[in-house]
Amino acid sequence: MGIHDGHRGRMKQEFLQGGLESFSDPRALELLLFYSRRQGDVNPTAHALLDAFGSLAGVLDADPKELMEVPGVGENTAILLKLVPALAARYLASRTSAETIIRSSADLRELFSPYFFSARNEMSYLACFDGKLKLLGVRKLSEGGPNDTDIAPRQIAAAALSFNATAVVLAHNHTSGVATPSDADISTTRYIRQVLQSINIQLYDHVIMTDDDMVSMRDSGYFQGFF
Repeated sequence: MGIHDGHRGRMKQEFLQGGLESFSDPRALELLLFYSRRQGDVNPTAHALLDAFGSLAGVLDADPKELMEVPGVGENTAILLKLVPALAARYLASRTSAETIIRSSADLRELFSPYFFSARNEMSYLACFDGKLKLLGVRKLSEGGPNDTDIAPRQIAAAALSFNATAVVLAHNHTSGVATPSDADISTTRYIRQVLQSINIQLYDHVIMTDDDMVSMRDSGYFQGFF
């Protein structure tokens, strides 16, 4: 057993006993890199990644091609780094129960947050409910670039009908970090509500997500102007 083997073993045991609480970002990243580079000292690579992308979030959000420009980072390491946030989002979404009943906008934030976890492009999702606001399912509608996404009313109607939904909630994110609805958000919401109303489906809310915030258009009074 070499010096690095002993070091790796000690770090693994430290994690098993206390989680990541005592780990700095470089050490946490070093621990992860053990599983893409089975031998050698990966600490310099962990520091090089953090220097290149500024933070742990920056590393995990980086494009795979950019990751592989960092010395010591090959395809396996890039895949592992991209797998972490993707798997975390899948894990959080899988904890959403089909028994979920919406009672407040806080419930909507809890419902949608996993779907926008670590998102760097604008995306839209539709949650479909029965008449008691019990969740029937969530459908991804679109994904655009960093500053745009396309929300098609016909696609929303088709998704709602496929779940035999009585009510739906639309959600999309603002990658700018500002959750305030834009003029386009408001006009699009009004039109979508009219389309759904014509087929007896209620647009219960339209929520706008950011990494650390959510605005409910229903709670904010925007829906009052639609009646």
